[in-house]
Amino acid sequence: MHFFLEQYIIDCDYLRTSLSLSFSLSRFFSLSLCLCRKKSFLFSALYAACILGGRHLMKQREKFELRKPLVLWSLTLAVFSIFGAMRTGSYMMYILMTKGLKQSVCDQSFYNGPVSKFWAYAFVLSKAPELGDTLFIVLRKQKLIFLHWYHHITVLLYSWYSYKDMVAGGGWFMTMNYLVHAVMYSYYALRAAGFRVSRKFAMFITLTQITQMVMGCVVNYLVYSWMQQGQECPSHVQNIVWSSLMYLSYFVLFCQFFFEAYVNKTKGAREMKKSQ
Repeated sequence: MHFFLEQYIIDCDYLRTSLSLSFSLSRFFSLSLCLCRKKSFLFSALYAACILGGRHLMKQREKFELRKPLVLWSLTLAVFSIFGAMRTGSYMMYILMTKGLKQSVCDQSFYNGPVSKFWAYAFVLSKAPELGDTLFIVLRKQKLIFLHWYHHITVLLYSWYSYKDMVAGGGWFMTMNYLVHAVMYSYYALRAAGFRVSRKFAMFITLTQITQMVMGCVVNYLVYSWMQQGQECPSHVQNIVWSSLMYLSYFVLFCQFFFEAYVNKTKGAREMKKSQ
């Protein structure tokens, strides 16, 4: 506990020296999100159109390798996610250990804290450039599954619409996503760089994603329960419903992906060995 208290005090002291810059950035990010919130559906439609157009154009073309750009892209997102996970994770752990579970879920200080505030802004804004993942899939003529683009679109829409309301549970949602992306993009960077990574690592990533979806539903349930009890846990029933449906759909799709990618293939490989 002392470590988290000291770390948080150090962060506050460091950021105090650049408070005016932080305030300016906050105003800029807030304005950007306010403007983009209204256009998020347009962005999503353009994203879907680019997927369809890109795949059509690539039908008659040779695939691009793009190994070096992919390494740089994945490594950049991995480093960003690692720092985000460290910063938001330390803050959430501090709140959890000093004020308890309910405060870590319901307290809106995550959106206003001197350190977590920046990483909350960065998280929401990052959902737009992360759409670039799909560009590599299309240009390299790899299989584009429904889960991939559905996940990108819905996360973008939900994040941009929910952030301004500073809904309860946001700290948990963002921290979990940072953690999963830190591992996932590190794995992508290693694979793109040509390193042989164990298949078990890929299975582990998918399992962490499934766990994230379960935790998301649990957090939503807690928020709803505390709201019904009249306790202060700022959110909206409509937001909780949409968030829960989103997490449930992810859970089903990731479980389906895990079954098809690892369980079915493992059974098929065993049957082939037996028949030889």
